[in-house]
Amino acid sequence: MKVEIDPYTGFCFGVRNALHVAEEELKKSDSLFCLGEIVHNEKEVERLHEKGLEVIDHQTFRQLKNTKVLIRTHGEPPETYRIAFENNIQLIDATCPVVLKLQKRIRESFSKIAEKEGQLVIYGKKGHAEVEGLKGQIPSNAIVIGNDLKDLEKIDFTKPIMLFCQTTQDVKGFQELVNEIHHRINQKGCGGKHNFTAHDTICRQVSNREPRLKKFAGKKDVVVFVSGKNSSNGRYLFQVCKQVNPRSYFVTHADEVDASWFNAGNHVGICGATSTPGWLMESVAKKIQGFTN
Repeated sequence: MKVEIDPYTGFCFGVRNALHVAEEELKKSDSLFCLGEIVHNEKEVERLHEKGLEVIDHQTFRQLKNTKVLIRTHGEPPETYRIAFENNIQLIDATCPVVLKLQKRIRESFSKIAEKEGQLVIYGKKGHAEVEGLKGQIPSNAIVIGNDLKDLEKIDFTKPIMLFCQTTQDVKGFQELVNEIHHRINQKGCGGKHNFTAHDTICRQVSNREPRLKKFAGKKDVVVFVSGKNSSNGRYLFQVCKQVNPRSYFVTHADEVDASWFNAGNHVGICGATSTPGWLMESVAKKIQGFTN
């Protein structure tokens, strides 16, 4: 049985950078607070917790004083920085550069759309840390649209619309949303005079993984996808594997791998989400290779 790990899988640049920053800081001290899980992978969070990284929520953050707190890749709204200043908290900012750029674009675009009494819309997962950080960049509420078409009822299609996108959303879903907004604008009879601007702000380092993953999974007898259960990126990419290879299985760690999934002579592919550490995929590969003995 041949076992191969996808060379294009695992951490994206933003996650790799945040983990590097955290580990470098932990070398200097025995502990460090992190505002939210540094990565959507339970095993990696456990590993860093053993090194002294303590995950906290926003309520706990507001009560801290005179300490250090890591800002993860997803970014934070200005309110977080204000609280840190008031409580003498040193922020170690590991926000992904792609997210920082998007936050700036939203701030700059809001004044333009506000002048036209328009609406700023974000295509993303409700409650996601990145989306909350994006919403916090502007003084009034942005409209968040997920994959449920009922969300579109929040939009007034007779007024100007400026659309942005969470960096980790899929390109296909974004384009379908753009087409649907155009359709509803035309239904209102506003197509000729309406102002609708769609900004594709999806990170291509993430979105380009889909076609590569399809090619990788399609050439394997069995695919084992390794990801944290709370990773939306992981759930999406697993479905990409499942579509091209029905013998695809989702695991969070090596102990979940089942020997009955494999036959002698199978070519097995291992891949993961942008939040899946390489060491975790290697442990899964080792478990599978052990079945041949």
